[in-house]
Amino acid sequence: MSDTASTFVAVCQFSPTDSRESNRARIAELTADAAGRGARLVVFPEYSSYFVDPMDVTLAANSEPLDGAFVKALQGVASAHGVTIVAGLVESAGDRVRNTLVAVDGTGLRATYRKQHLYDAFGQTESDWIEAGELGAPETLDIDGLRVAMMTCYDLRFPEVARTLVDAGADVIVVPAEWVRGALKEHHWTTLLAARAIENTVYVVAADHPTPIGVGHSQIIDPQGVVVAGVGTAEGIAVAELSHDAIERVREKNPALKLRRYTVVPR
Repeated sequence: MSDTASTFVAVCQFSPTDSRESNRARIAELTADAAGRGARLVVFPEYSSYFVDPMDVTLAANSEPLDGAFVKALQGVASAHGVTIVAGLVESAGDRVRNTLVAVDGTGLRATYRKQHLYDAFGQTESDWIEAGELGAPETLDIDGLRVAMMTCYDLRFPEVARTLVDAGADVIVVPAEWVRGALKEHHWTTLLAARAIENTVYVVAADHPTPIGVGHSQIIDPQGVVVAGVGTAEGIAVAELSHDAIERVREKNPALKLRRYTVVPR
């Protein structure tokens, strides 16, 4: 891989609703804006295809397969703007649904990730409605010479997930989320994002829902844990350049990945 590899990424912080058509339209608008600012990778939050708070039986009724209307719409938008889009899909899975991330470009579906750690915490029980993703080899995709991998929201609290992505060669970890507001939750969000970047010497690109349901603060964080671009608490877009050369400079000074003495083994 060339050390000169670089690309521009955008995080799009928006509020998905219970209208699948409106969500697709909003994604198209934000992608056009992000592409106009030079983005080649455009990242949207968890549950971008459909969202209702609190969760209920409508999740299954509004779920879609990987070849459904949502992914097809993303493909059309990605093709029109020459970008790759990552967004959260409520994927069909029988009685429950899967909390799935899809990476889509003009050629179609490039990679998927199904949330591994469900949000059964802080008074929530996501597992009432969601089926956890199976453990397995991470799917990655290359964008302009940088390898991108994905994880979802609550997975951020489990450093082993990010480590498996780095072991798969990830230079960039994308984290779509619906990080629910609460006491210290904004602090947890920003701290954990920075920690995953620092300990793995990678970029972390995180897109959340805005307030009042999410905490907002979608961010693009460099391999030293520095926020290079971000959004506040309202809807918005942030764009930054990611550079493989920056990753190599950090790893030359801090070869933590080479020095570690443990591997990650699934339970």
